[in-house]
Amino acid sequence: MPLLDGFDFAALGDALGALGADGWLLYDFRKVNPIAQRILGDIGMGTRRLFVLLPRSGRPVAVAHRIELQPLADFPGDVRPYGSWRELHGHLEPLVRGRVLAIEISPLDQVPYLDRVPHGVVQLLESFGARLVSSAPLVSRFAAHWSAVELAGHRRAAEALAAIARDTLTWTGGEAARGADVRETGVTARVREAITRAGLWTNEGPIVAFGPTTAMPHYEPHPGADRRLEPGDVVLLDLWAGPGRGSVFADQTWMAFAGRSPDAEVRRVWQAVKGARDAAVDTIRTPWVGKPGKGEGGRVVTGAEVDDAARAVIRAAGYDEYFPHRTGHSIDRDLHGSGPHIDNFETEDARALVPGVGFSVEPGVYLPGRFGMRSEINVYIDATGPEVNPRTPQDELILV
Repeated sequence: MPLLDGFDFAALGDALGALGADGWLLYDFRKVNPIAQRILGDIGMGTRRLFVLLPRSGRPVAVAHRIELQPLADFPGDVRPYGSWRELHGHLEPLVRGRVLAIEISPLDQVPYLDRVPHGVVQLLESFGARLVSSAPLVSRFAAHWSAVELAGHRRAAEALAAIARDTLTWTGGEAARGADVRETGVTARVREAITRAGLWTNEGPIVAFGPTTAMPHYEPHPGADRRLEPGDVVLLDLWAGPGRGSVFADQTWMAFAGRSPDAEVRRVWQAVKGARDAAVDTIRTPWVGKPGKGEGGRVVTGAEVDDAARAVIRAAGYDEYFPHRTGHSIDRDLHGSGPHIDNFETEDARALVPGVGFSVEPGVYLPGRFGMRSEINVYIDATGPEVNPRTPQDELILV
């Protein structure tokens, strides 16, 4: 497929105008910039530096090494080959001098998922007379934006994963009730098999944790070192999958309790986590209430604002110090994508949650050595407001 196939150059011109930039300069080398790959398409081996300028008006320009010109055979613009570094500099300087260019940088490394261009490249471009600004709004609009096909695939994956989670937790309880040796790795294998049967694809996971290991947010069970399910254990199941490799995944976490009646603190933590999740969604939804058709020109909230709203619920419940991660992450063709994150904790993500982007909402509370809770759903921003998937999020702890 040709590079930039189907790209909306007219919309880019408008977005660059709003940003006050003359162009978007995409840089990649050895796949260090997934944003460039998302915009351009298949750039081949990528063993040499590649620069592609998408101007506010006029034809795109690619500066590519002579040994890697094949992927640019149908490039919709000018291709300027180089071999030596002197040739590279000779092409770049007149291309960027005096221009305001958007590139993948984040001031003070505020958002690492945006900070993709090495410092040396920034120095080089600035030495040639370019003024550089962050491409953050362009990334949200063009790189993190879900297509209609991707949204449909995500919806299907979300409902399938919700069914797999409920079925798996019910099976886990049934096995434990008959006295079987139910272990974290055994449940992990069952979930992976169910994902495959559902026609979905995942690269790793899931996270299955029992009792004290649920207090480790990124716990990985290993054969021979995993836990056996015991009465009174909290159970955490975090699973993710999509229609195929490179698709928009669904990503969910479901919680259960091994027993008939959770104790008071287990219930209290669950209510705090669920309340934080729902507060986040309410904060996202508020600008659209009573305003159907509201689009990018209206008031939208930022990822940082939504994180603050969720964190306030956890703080009010007395568990603030046990919520050690952001409320959610961007989802695009990467599970942890380059779009806006729900974060004012690990980073200050002040990007607006604009129509077309999607992300997780997953507040958690983790009491070391005891148990942890997380409730994870996904949200997609439509022009008319947020869409939550799965359609029916978990409301009560599942008793197994």
